[in-house]
Amino acid sequence: MSDNIEKSVDEIAEIPVEEKDLKEVEGEVVEKEEKAGEESGKAECKPCQKKTTIGGQALIEGVMMVGPKRTCMAVRKGDGTIHVEEIKQGERVSYFETVPFVRGCLRFYKMLVTGTGAMMRSAELSEEGNEDEETQDKPKSALDKFFERHSNLLVTISAIFGMLLSIGLFILLPRLIVDVIARFIDENIYATGWMTVVLNLIEGFLRMLLFILYIYFASKLKDIKRVWRYHGAEHKTIACYEAGEPLTVENVLKYPRLHPRCGTAFMFIVLAISIIIYSIIGVFVGEGNMAINILVRLVAIPIICSISFEILRFLGRHDKNPFCRLLSKPGLWFQNFTTAEPDAKIVEVAIASLQAVIPENAEDDVW
Repeated sequence: MSDNIEKSVDEIAEIPVEEKDLKEVEGEVVEKEEKAGEESGKAECKPCQKKTTIGGQALIEGVMMVGPKRTCMAVRKGDGTIHVEEIKQGERVSYFETVPFVRGCLRFYKMLVTGTGAMMRSAELSEEGNEDEETQDKPKSALDKFFERHSNLLVTISAIFGMLLSIGLFILLPRLIVDVIARFIDENIYATGWMTVVLNLIEGFLRMLLFILYIYFASKLKDIKRVWRYHGAEHKTIACYEAGEPLTVENVLKYPRLHPRCGTAFMFIVLAISIIIYSIIGVFVGEGNMAINILVRLVAIPIICSISFEILRFLGRHDKNPFCRLLSKPGLWFQNFTTAEPDAKIVEVAIASLQAVIPENAEDDVW
């Protein structure tokens, strides 16, 4: 399972923070949360000094950070220590990963595979140190032994399965519902051009509704809530780093947990762009049968992802523009469901992960 993930950052495997300080800081955070929620400590935050290309992903009891040179993950193990590993990536970047309106789709898939592998690895690490003898002595099945020898295969299968599940739930299911609705529409009305636009708008509304419901109900699960807290810690740590402040627990905790260049914002942009793209395609192609509609949507997914990636980069680069700030607000709003306020120990993990990927040259990670 760890073939593609090797330990290489032992020197920051544990962040020294005194227990007394941790309790004091955690108490301050709880008090601020009760009074002002996510706005706690906002007035004390320094303004952003630079925008970094470093991004991350919340894991099980951990955080993965992707820097310009290295990708690392930090996980709180069962015995309380923080374990840091470097995730080995190919140093060679293909030409297509640098081409605008092409790179987005490739980078999205690459991040999906890397993130899936890191998530599976974090699940293993988080259990280390608190396993009982019965669990340790339990014999492994032939399937477990096979996937241990072929960990890359397991990661790829898991990533593809996750991608297919998302496509089926958020792309194909809304179209199938619309196709069922269309069966009850009079043929003369159905053949008109404006009905194509109406049906695509209904499809887009259903897609957005399913996404909101998915995030809402996921946020109610206890285990997912824990992941959302690590997600919030990731955002706070990056915000503190962008402000140029020392990466200490106290500094990080006072920053907001919402970040404009988050993957949640990217997903919202994908859903919004899909409404526009599918409506345009529908006007030119018309309302064909169910199989054609599904095929068209599958073919258009890479185009939608690539356009959405460029829009996210543009909004991030011009986040002081009032119009761009307005367009970013829905993505920020969604993060209220996908992030939560972390405690001091969770922030420690995020700091360890970020420190492992900060480049020596400060200019290498400028957005």
